[in-house]
Amino acid sequence: MGWVQRLSQGLTKTRDAVRTSLDRLIGRGPDPKVLDELEAALIAADLGVRTVGRLMDRLRTQAHSVDPAAPIAAQRLLSLVQETILETLRSCEGESIDRLVSSGPRPYVILAVGVNGVGKTTTVAKLAQRLRHGGKAPLLVAADTFRAAAIEQLEVWARRIEVPLIRHQQGGDPAAVVFDGLAAARTRGADVVLIDTAGRLHTKVNLMDELRKIKRVLARELPGAPHEVLLTLDATVGQNALSQARQFNEAVGVTGIALTKLDGTARGGIVVAIAEELKIPVRLIGVGEAAEDLQDFRAREFVEALFSSQIHGPVL
Repeated sequence: MGWVQRLSQGLTKTRDAVRTSLDRLIGRGPDPKVLDELEAALIAADLGVRTVGRLMDRLRTQAHSVDPAAPIAAQRLLSLVQETILETLRSCEGESIDRLVSSGPRPYVILAVGVNGVGKTTTVAKLAQRLRHGGKAPLLVAADTFRAAAIEQLEVWARRIEVPLIRHQQGGDPAAVVFDGLAAARTRGADVVLIDTAGRLHTKVNLMDELRKIKRVLARELPGAPHEVLLTLDATVGQNALSQARQFNEAVGVTGIALTKLDGTARGGIVVAIAEELKIPVRLIGVGEAAEDLQDFRAREFVEALFSSQIHGPVL
């Protein structure tokens, strides 16, 4: 199965939630009640209040410009929805990690952050594997010293993908592990350093302070580092993911987002809300457990998979 097919399959729950209301509008007159139902469905899919509001303004304008008794053309309705969402998503379509690593300083430092259970460690490992297959020399740093299981998980991944790992014992200072990781990267000639930090609640001040300390150590030892602060978010938590993005961005300046678990949610529209409000580039999206299920985010592919329909013509 190709990536677009996997993406389309992964977005099934979100697509079903949106298309049900769209299908109710098709072939009917622009009944205000039906438009209200569509608005509620789009908000429930976490497309974001502002994006939905802009879309509904367009639909209502369209409805008023025709005979109120006339049915809404299916293709026109679909096009309006697709074009509005694509217009929003293009604002957060950034460069791929591979391109950033190739064009950036050496070693290129990626600091991975996020709360517990979002798939951060797995995302870091899959990314390291991809970079290695692309001809780069990655190095992993296990800066989550709070849990022995976290270090062991990354160690298992490191052996599996044949990427060197720098680790300390549980309970050690995460900043010290990062310091040693940079030293090892210089010695070994690594192209990219991927730092896995402890999954922390964005509301815990002391843990966020630990991230700031790691950033200070990186900047002191390698001016300009970290070059990417990659926040992993779980799409299944919907609006809470947006709240996490706000908090981490304020604390450590997020430069890219990896959105995981899109295959398990009807709320995959959260990527639209993130694009609308924060304008942070979405670098990666995940729709499954396999390594190939983590891919670069591309706005047009995402929208076409969301509606299982190609976008024709220019964006309005």
